[in-house]
Formats: sequence, C-alpha cells, structure tokens
Amino acid sequence: MKGFGYGLVLALQFLTRVPLPVNVPWEKAVLKGALKSFSLVGLIIGFLVMGVSILADGWLPAWFTALLLLSVWTALPGGLHLDGLMDVADAIGSNAPVEKKLTIMKDPHVGSFAMLTLIFYLLWKLALIYGLLTSGIMDDFLTAGMFLLVPACSRFLAILLLRTTPTVKQEGLAFTWQAHLTNRDVIAGLLPIIFIGVFVPDAWFLLAGYGVFFYFLRGWFLTKFHGINGDMLGTAIEGGELWGLMMVYLFILSGTG
Repeated sequence: MKGFGYGLVLALQFLTRVPLPVNVPWEKAVLKGALKSFSLVGLIIGFLVMGVSILADGWLPAWFTALLLLSVWTALPGGLHLDGLMDVADAIGSNAPVEKKLTIMKDPHVGSFAMLTLIFYLLWKLALIYGLLTSGIMDDFLTAGMFLLVPACSRFLAILLLRTTPTVKQEGLAFTWQAHLTNRDVIAGLLPIIFIGVFVPDAWFLLAGYGVFFYFLRGWFLTKFHGINGDMLGTAIEGGELWGLMMVYLFILSGTG
C-alpha cells in the first residue's frame, strides 16, 4: 500500500500541476504504483473539471463555462501532453525519415505544424465541451459519468501503449516506465474505469470506441516512428480526450444517450 500511496502522489506530480510538496522515493514499487494510478489521476481531473462546471452552472453562459472548463482542463496537466502533441505534429509535418522525425521532436522550437495542430485541437475540444454542456449531460450524475471516463480512459491508453509497443530508444522516461510495467499493473490500472463504468449507462459504447482508437493509434505510431516515446504518450492522451468527447457527443446526438 505504501508503494501505491507514493505512486499516486508521483502520478499526480508527473501528470498534473496539482501542488503536492511530497518527497517521493524513485524506486520500483513507487513507479509501479504510479503506473497503476494513471487512470485514477484521469478520474480526479474529470471530477475537478466537472466540479467547476457545477459551480458555474446557472450564473455563467454556456459558452463562457465551456471556455472556463477548457482552461481548467488544460491548466491541470500544465500543457505537458499538449507539448507532446505539438512535437509529434512538427515531426509528422516534416515528412522526414524516422531518425530525422525523432530529432525534430527534441527540438525546443515550435513549428507551424505544431501551432496549427494546437489551435485546431483546442477549438475542437472547446466546441465539444460546449456541445456537452448544452446537451444537459452534466445535469444527471449517471450520464455525467461518461464524461468522467474520458480523461481516465485517455490516460489508460498510455499504459496500454507502454505495455504493448516498443520504445523508439532504449533510454528515456518512457523506456524507464515500460521496464517496470507488468500485465497485473495494467489490470490494476483498469479497475477505476470498470468501477465507474458499472454505474454509467451504455459505458460499453465509450470503452469499445477507445479500443478501436487504441488499435489504429498504435498501428500509426509503429508505421510512422517504429515505436513510441514520451511525446507520443502525450499525443495519445490528448488525442484520446478529443476522441472520447466526440464519441460521447455523437452518442448523445444520436438520441440513444
């Protein structure tokens, strides 16, 4: 339990900007605990964003609330995953060989492909959040659970990628995380999602959709980069959130939600 407790703190420190002034030992049990906690951190982020939505309900217009939620959602991870998304966008936009792509991803300068990707990503996310707010999904706790599952499932994608996909280099943070990850850790990381999913009507639709997204995203990473790294894990998280929001919105729009 000590490893899991410290692991949760480490996962929060790594995946968010929530101030936690705790000295966490960098050891195997703690790293494994952190990996198990990725989806739990996603649920925490979801609860915080939904909490802001509840506080703003009734006294802010929907468009302003949507912008507020997007701001909070972006601020909580501190732009960490967005940085990975932008690096991958510049690498893909270069049409260069794999080694050159990896070099571009390490470049601290921001290119035009990164900026365009960031702008359109945030605009699409804002539009989907606004659509969900005006759909009334936040008014019912059970259906709001589908919204909570989006950040959790998106972070679980990173765990699945680490377990099933080789890293592009035998070094770096992604390689270190991967070395400590087992199938049991993956199953443990899935438990918070299953727990919430049991209470959410039609959660199977969202989980099945994430399975499809994982299949194609993993194949795309292998085709374009022959593996994964930290930037690609960040891309998976951000892409997973947009994918999840889109699935929830389309599900509600279809009238089945």
